[in-house]
Amino acid sequence: MGLHFTKEEFSIRKSKVIQLMKDQNIDALLMFRQESMYWLTGYDTFGYVFFQTLVLDQKGNIILLTRAPDLRQAQNTSNINDIRIWIDKDGSEPTDDLKIILDELKLKGKKLGIEYEAYGLTGKNALTLNKSLENYCSIEDKSELINKLRVIKSKEEIVYVRKAADLADKALDEAWKYAKAGVSESKILAEMNRVIFEGGGDYPANEFIIGSGKNALLCRYQAEKQILKKTDQLSIEWAGTFRHYHSAMFRTIPIGTADPKHFKMHEACVEALKNCEDKLKPGNKIGEVFDVHAKTFDDHGYNKARMNACGYSLGATFSPNWMDWPMLYTGNPYIIQPGNVFFMHMILMDSDNELAMNLGETYLVTENGNERLGKQKLDLVVL
Repeated sequence: MGLHFTKEEFSIRKSKVIQLMKDQNIDALLMFRQESMYWLTGYDTFGYVFFQTLVLDQKGNIILLTRAPDLRQAQNTSNINDIRIWIDKDGSEPTDDLKIILDELKLKGKKLGIEYEAYGLTGKNALTLNKSLENYCSIEDKSELINKLRVIKSKEEIVYVRKAADLADKALDEAWKYAKAGVSESKILAEMNRVIFEGGGDYPANEFIIGSGKNALLCRYQAEKQILKKTDQLSIEWAGTFRHYHSAMFRTIPIGTADPKHFKMHEACVEALKNCEDKLKPGNKIGEVFDVHAKTFDDHGYNKARMNACGYSLGATFSPNWMDWPMLYTGNPYIIQPGNVFFMHMILMDSDNELAMNLGETYLVTENGNERLGKQKLDLVVL
């Protein structure tokens, strides 16, 4: 069995979830987020693209409803003992199989919490689920119940986060090594991924973002791969990933000769990041972190070039993206706590001059402040 945490760790997590359920008068929780299933049981799969749910009641019963290809997946990667299979056939309704499970657990007329905010629960399946539960029980959106537990990392989790950070550092070494005029973006990606996999890492929850020239101003992956020019700019966002735990970084690298504006943009990014570091402390609101980010850039005249968020939580996440809850934007009331892990990205996209500058690092919140997990320099490296 490929469990990545101790029995004691899983037991503590389960107890915390059940206590929250009792506090919120939820008789059972229907999990659809793969992140919740992995965190609670170790279950590791991409089978969540089909109808799949993990049921937990207040008595501690755990039952997984999934498809046949994930039977052995659950047996080999999780501590789930009761695994039910819904059959693929024309007109099949897995919600019928779910009702059988709910009947067994005597949940008719009870109150169920449902993780609606889940990539594995499509709009169509959610409508079908709601219809099947009409006049059967009461339901309530509990998408954030486990999120609020997952957002604080345990000592065992922090070991994996640190390993992911080390892999991210090694990937940057490869980027600096290969980011030269005449080299393709594909080669750089290949070498960055190679060192992560050779270090025991995993696929990230989304693609690395890479782009040169005008594409350096993009904040999403796209399929075009260019050859670096003698004078160019290269933006890369990537993450080291270990046991699905992520530690992300972001850099813009001028190639050949940096534009003078690059240096000014980089200075503003470093200042903004330092100001965010100062604000990222237990007791502060994450919305306040964004506010100092915005003020710093605005004071430098980059209001139109900056983003409306400056980071997000990181943890064990699955495709389609590694961004976790909560996000750093103005007004977000989440109170920063020890054990939080946040990726803070300082992004400037100057469309008028077709120049980009990005600087991003992952931080662990400590009892009195924070620790930058990456060990690489923040200097502007021109290659």
